[in-house]
Amino acid sequence: MGASDLLRVTGLNSGLDTESIISAYTSKANLRLNKAKGSLTKNKWTQDAWKSMNSKIMSFYSGTLSKNRLSNAYTKKKTTTSNSALSVIPGAGATDGVQTAKIVKTANAAYLTSDVLKYTEEGESNVLGADDNLVEKLGITAGSQFSFKTKTGEEKVIQIGGEDAGDGATVVNSMKGLADALKSAGVNANYDAANGRMFISAKTSGEKSDFAFSSVGAAFGSLDSTTAATLGKLGLTKESGASKVDGSNAKLILNNAEFTSENNTFSINGSTYTINSMPANPNEEISVTTGTDYDAVYDVIKDMIKEYNSIINEMSKAYGADPARKYDPLTDEQKEEMTDKEIEEWETKIKDGLLSGNSQLYDVRQAMIDVTLQGFDTDKDGNALFGLDKNGDPIKMYLADFGIATGGYFDTEENERYALHIDGNPDDESTAGKEDKLKSMIASDPEKVTKFFQKFSDTMYNALFKQMSGNSNLSSIYKVYNDKQLSKEESDWETKIKDIEQEISDIEDKWYDKFTTMEKALANMNSNQSAVSSMLGTR
Repeated sequence: MGASDLLRVTGLNSGLDTESIISAYTSKANLRLNKAKGSLTKNKWTQDAWKSMNSKIMSFYSGTLSKNRLSNAYTKKKTTTSNSALSVIPGAGATDGVQTAKIVKTANAAYLTSDVLKYTEEGESNVLGADDNLVEKLGITAGSQFSFKTKTGEEKVIQIGGEDAGDGATVVNSMKGLADALKSAGVNANYDAANGRMFISAKTSGEKSDFAFSSVGAAFGSLDSTTAATLGKLGLTKESGASKVDGSNAKLILNNAEFTSENNTFSINGSTYTINSMPANPNEEISVTTGTDYDAVYDVIKDMIKEYNSIINEMSKAYGADPARKYDPLTDEQKEEMTDKEIEEWETKIKDGLLSGNSQLYDVRQAMIDVTLQGFDTDKDGNALFGLDKNGDPIKMYLADFGIATGGYFDTEENERYALHIDGNPDDESTAGKEDKLKSMIASDPEKVTKFFQKFSDTMYNALFKQMSGNSNLSSIYKVYNDKQLSKEESDWETKIKDIEQEISDIEDKWYDKFTTMEKALANMNSNQSAVSSMLGTR
């Protein structure tokens, strides 16, 4: 058993401060331990900083750039109608031009409201309660049956009172029971005892949602006299005062072609037409005008530039930050002497400078910047994108041709000097007052805009992929930093910390063992001296 497994009680006989002596022996090793722990902490913080940065770059790459390198990202349509009774969301393949529409009918869900149910008792008329017995209060013959059917195929045979004959009918004795039975048939049903009315409605609109009461075994809505009498006492027939709205489909005439829908929404040639209401004039012809949504195309480009700026500014800030080389992660002892705010400020100083001057960060940032400085003239097959100049050479276009450029060097914050600004962008204070060249070009030549930004996005996409192509030894695919290397360093530091901790434990064990042996020897010596003194004292 080593000294570390024993209760370390020393200095009782020698009077030595053994704790301080042993601490001195381990001081150098403890310094190395604290440095190793600090290095491990920095390693983990560095990995966190890279993970956050890489996540934003990867999102830009796989999301925005991946979409915007395809031409359909800029195929934005907008459709307006001459009457808000009809609204349209155009599909990507919607044809520009004017169409004519006419709303024939809106879709309805089947709905039935019963007559007020009352009974007379002791000469007084009373509204039927939800739990009142239907046979006793309404005089319905016990055992009377009827069928409730929906056009979707649901059917429920219901029996008012009487014994269960085992024929599958659901026996009910009250309006509450009747409502529950109807719910199980797939409709909404509720008896409003305050008003004495049953409310039944389909859960969806359209002809298929319609329902009807029928005689058992009869066709949909067919009643014999006995069943009609029973339903009449329940206030569920038109003759007894019930109000019924049949389920119906919506109808829309578009360019003289008729379309129907179970709800008020139609999908026609990739576009979505929605009937919001019947127009005041049911014969009104509604104009449906479709064209390029210039604002939507502008927003695609604007949002891409905004995301690019967010990433490039963050990289510039991290790259140019104070490296804080004089700051090391705090030990537990140091933290005990500081306030939470002081600890936070200290650690923030270190974290902000972890990627300062990092060559990998520089490379990925520069790769993105280089794309913004490029001019584009041909597609991947060598065909001219924007036509030929007077010399017969492909015309080359740059971001500046669309009113997009970086700010002035001396007028821009240091960490924002590579950010792009769109002339006329109302959300950009530095360029809001300038002529909006981009928006004008979208309106005058949307094809040219599409070709340029498609090529721009594709080039940026490929440039980032090159940065994230991975190194079998140092980095993984889709990482712009050496994640494998950092992970290995983390493991190495953890191993080193364990080794130093074991070294310290061995030193402590060694010296505690020596001091324990010494203390025992001194204890024996003191014991012998006491015995001798005692013997001399008795003579």
